[in-house]
Amino acid sequence: MRKLTTGLAVVASLGLFAGAASAQVKIALNGPITGQLASFGEQMKRGAEMAVADINAAGGVNGQKIQLIIGDDQCDPKQAVAVANRAVQEKVAVVIGHFCSGSSIPASDVYKEENILQITPASTNPAFTEDMAAKGVKTVFRTCGRDDAQGVFAGPWLATTYTGKNVAILDDKSAYGQGLANETAKNFEGAGGKIALRDTYTAKEKDFSALISKLKDAKIDAVYIGGYHNDVGLIVRQAREQGLEAAVISADALNTAEFWSISGPAGEGLRYSDGASAVNLDSAKDVVAAFRADKYEPEGYTLNSYAAIQAWAAAATKANATDGAKVAEALRAAPVPTVIGDLTFDAKGDLTKVNYAWYVWHDGKAVQEPLN
Repeated sequence: MRKLTTGLAVVASLGLFAGAASAQVKIALNGPITGQLASFGEQMKRGAEMAVADINAAGGVNGQKIQLIIGDDQCDPKQAVAVANRAVQEKVAVVIGHFCSGSSIPASDVYKEENILQITPASTNPAFTEDMAAKGVKTVFRTCGRDDAQGVFAGPWLATTYTGKNVAILDDKSAYGQGLANETAKNFEGAGGKIALRDTYTAKEKDFSALISKLKDAKIDAVYIGGYHNDVGLIVRQAREQGLEAAVISADALNTAEFWSISGPAGEGLRYSDGASAVNLDSAKDVVAAFRADKYEPEGYTLNSYAAIQAWAAAATKANATDGAKVAEALRAAPVPTVIGDLTFDAKGDLTKVNYAWYVWHDGKAVQEPLN
C-alpha cells in the first residue's frame, strides 16, 4: 500500500460522493504514517479505512458520509502539533490518534481549544487523560489501556518470576517508554522486587554495545524495556551477539510483525504485555474475516482504531450531533458495542476494564498465553 509522505494528506476515496459538502463529515486519523514507527501507522490506517468504508456502506452518520483525512506526525511532538492544527483547519469532527503518547499529549491541547473530540487507539501514558481531566476537559478518550494498569500486570509478575535474580529496568526516555518503565518498576518493587540496574538509552541508536556491557557487568538475569520495537529488536539482537542471555520483557509497542524482522531469531522467547487480543471475539469475527480476505492480518492497533471510529459513530448517532461535547457525553452514557467488545468509559475517558495478557515471540510470531 502506498505510504503518505506529506505532513497531512486527504484521502479522497473514502466517503466522498456526488452532493453538497454539507452531506459529509470529516474525521482525521493522525499517527506515524512514515518513519521508524510506520508499521503502527499502517495498523491504524487499515483499521480506520475499513471502519469508514463499513459505516459509509451502512448509510454514514446522521445522514452524512464520512470523509477520512490522514495526518502523518512521524511520532514527533512538533509534527504532531502541526498535524493537529491542520486537522482544526479541516474542521474535523473527531481525531483518531495519535499513536505515540508524546504526540497525543501536546496535540490534545490543540484539539481542546476547538472542542474537537480525540480518541487514541494506542497512547497509554496516564498523563494523556489525567492532565486533560485536571483542566476540566471531557473530550479525550482511548480505546487502549494505560501504563499504570500495564505496570500492575507486569511488575508483580517480574517480582515473582525472578525472585532473587538480578533485574534491570530500562527506558528510551520517551513519554511512552519512561512512563511504562516507571510504572512497572514501582509495582515490581511494591511486590518485593529489588532493581539491580535502572537505566535509560537513546531511541534510534544503532549501537547498544555500551548498554549491553553495563548489563553484563551487573550480571543481569532479566531486563524489562520500556520502548519501541525498533530499538528493542536491535538491543536483543546485539545482546545475543555479545553473549548476554538475559530474558527480555517489554510491552505493547512490540505488537508488530516488524519486530521479528529486526530481531531475527534473537527475538525467540521474548515476551511482552498487551491487552488480550480481540481477533477471536465474536464481535470481531466479520471484520477480521474481511481483513484476512484482503490478505492483511489485523495485528496490534488495527482493531482498536476500527473500534475508535465505530464508537464515535455510534455516539454521534445517539447524540444526533457531531459536536465534541455532545458526542463525549453519549460515549460515557452507556457501554458502546465495538469489534473489541462493549466499551465503557470513565469520567476521564479511560476504559473501565482492560484484560492484559502475555505474548511470547516464537518462530516469527507472537503467541498469546492463556489468560489467568
